[in-house]
Amino acid sequence: MNKINQLFAYQGQKSILSLYFCAGCPTLDGTANVILTLQRRGIDMIEVGIPFSDPLADGPVIQDAATKALKNGMTLRTLFSQLRNIRSQVHIPLLLMGYLNPILHYGIEAFCQSCAEAGISGAIIPDLPFDDYLRIVKPIADRYDLRIIMLITPETSEERIRFIDEHTDGFIYMVSSASITGAQQNFNEQKQAYFRRIHHMNLRNPRMIGFGISNAQTLSAAQDNAAGAIIGSKFVSLLNESNGDAERALDNLFEALRS
Repeated sequence: MNKINQLFAYQGQKSILSLYFCAGCPTLDGTANVILTLQRRGIDMIEVGIPFSDPLADGPVIQDAATKALKNGMTLRTLFSQLRNIRSQVHIPLLLMGYLNPILHYGIEAFCQSCAEAGISGAIIPDLPFDDYLRIVKPIADRYDLRIIMLITPETSEERIRFIDEHTDGFIYMVSSASITGAQQNFNEQKQAYFRRIHHMNLRNPRMIGFGISNAQTLSAAQDNAAGAIIGSKFVSLLNESNGDAERALDNLFEALRS
């Protein structure tokens, strides 16, 4: 069974914590250490960002991380090499998150094959059109047991959400707002109503809430209304502040999530 499906089956679809960081930032060779540290400290799932020069959906924190990673020399080939080296040590789901352009340059089939060889369980490609996913990407990804995770936002129609739910597997990435990534202090009533509305749709796939989670209030709101939370910008900031020391970044993140 795919590790993503195993996680949600074992965890009972509750209080799962997933962290995002950008491969190659703050250092080119730190990716493996960050992954192994997060796993050892009890993080349930990890999203490894593929740096790209034009990350339209990302806020300044992740944009800056991508820029630094590219300057450090991070590429998809380098990332896959690093991941293959630790495959036997990683037991939690790893996902790659990145934009379509670098993946197309690498080749869809080659990308999916390299994911399988590196122990990657899924991929999140925010700018992948759903029609192209169904027609081109899904048949290839399925052959390699790779889950392609789709995003929904408050503006996504119920019809579209149900269509996504029917044709994907793993989980649905529930974006807290239609804006770019970045930490938020709280989720207002409008966002809370969105969370409740999707919850009451009784979708087949579990849901993870991401974008803006940085403290106890936003974490609690995500965990109360979905299977768990995805934290990106907050952890990326703390990882940079600690010069790549994932232990210290995690300590500071857990402290922030208690406040």
